[in-house]
Amino acid sequence: MGGHLWRVARYAALLCERSGTSMTQCARVNIGAFLHDLGKIGVPDAVMRKPTALTDDAYGIVKTHPDIGARLLAGHPLAAWVRDAVQMHHERPDGQGYPRGLRGADIPFMARVVGICDAFDAMTSSRPYRSGQPIAQALHQIEAHLGRQFDEPLGRHFIALGADGLLDHIVGHSDDGIPLQQCLMCGPTLVMYRAQRAGEALFCRNCGGEYVLQAGDESRPLQAVATGRKGGPADLAPVADMALIQRFVQDTAQHALQSCRGPLSPSPSLKMSPANA
Repeated sequence: MGGHLWRVARYAALLCERSGTSMTQCARVNIGAFLHDLGKIGVPDAVMRKPTALTDDAYGIVKTHPDIGARLLAGHPLAAWVRDAVQMHHERPDGQGYPRGLRGADIPFMARVVGICDAFDAMTSSRPYRSGQPIAQALHQIEAHLGRQFDEPLGRHFIALGADGLLDHIVGHSDDGIPLQQCLMCGPTLVMYRAQRAGEALFCRNCGGEYVLQAGDESRPLQAVATGRKGGPADLAPVADMALIQRFVQDTAQHALQSCRGPLSPSPSLKMSPANA
C-alpha cells in the first residue's frame, strides 16, 4: 500500500537507534529498508493489486520477489549495501521463512530489522479486503511470535518503541505529517504528496477512483473528496515521489557522513521523538 517503503524505512531507523546500532550500520539498514521490496517490480500487477486475499498460487508468485530483487541488484554499486534486506527480509528465526529457510543468527542483522518493520507495517496497513490492525494488537502479534517469526532482542526493542508512542505518527502516513487519505471503496489507501494543493486530483491505485483535494480543517488541511469518476491509464500510471526520495537520500547520507565526522544534531527524519521521528 502507499507509503509502505517510507514507513518501513522510518521504523527501521528508529529500531536501529533504539538497539544501539552504529550510525554507519543504521544508514545501511535505512537504505535497505527503503529498497527491500525492489523485487516486487517483477510480480504481475494482477497479483499485487488483487482486491481479495491471496490464493496459495498467488502467494507462491509473491514469494519470488526476494530473489527477483537480488537479481535486479546484481552488479549494482549499492548491491553490497542492501542485498541482505532485499533478499532475506522474509527469513524467520525458526527457519520457516523464505527464500532460503535461514535460522536464527544466520539471518543477517539488516534482514532481521527489516523483517520486523515490514511485518508490522503489513499488519497495521489497510487492504481493500481488510482493515489494518490497531498498533497495540500488531505489537501483541510480534510479542507472541518472538524467537519464531521475529528476532527476540530486536522485537523487544520494537515493542518498547510502540509502548513509548514513537510509532503512532508513522502508522497510516505516507510522509512526515501526511496521513493517508480515505478511499470510499478501499479504505485509507490514497497517497498525497507534500507538494500537492487544493484543487488537484488524487487517484486510488487499487480501484482507480478519482478524488479531488479540497481545503479541510486544522487536523487535516486537505481532504480527498470523491468525484464519482475513474482515472484513465495515464492517471493511474505509477509516479515516484521524487521529492520524498531526495529528502530520504540526503538525510541518510548526512547520517552516514556524521558517523565519520563525529556527533552532530540529529536530522528530523531519524531523531526519535514523537514530533519528528
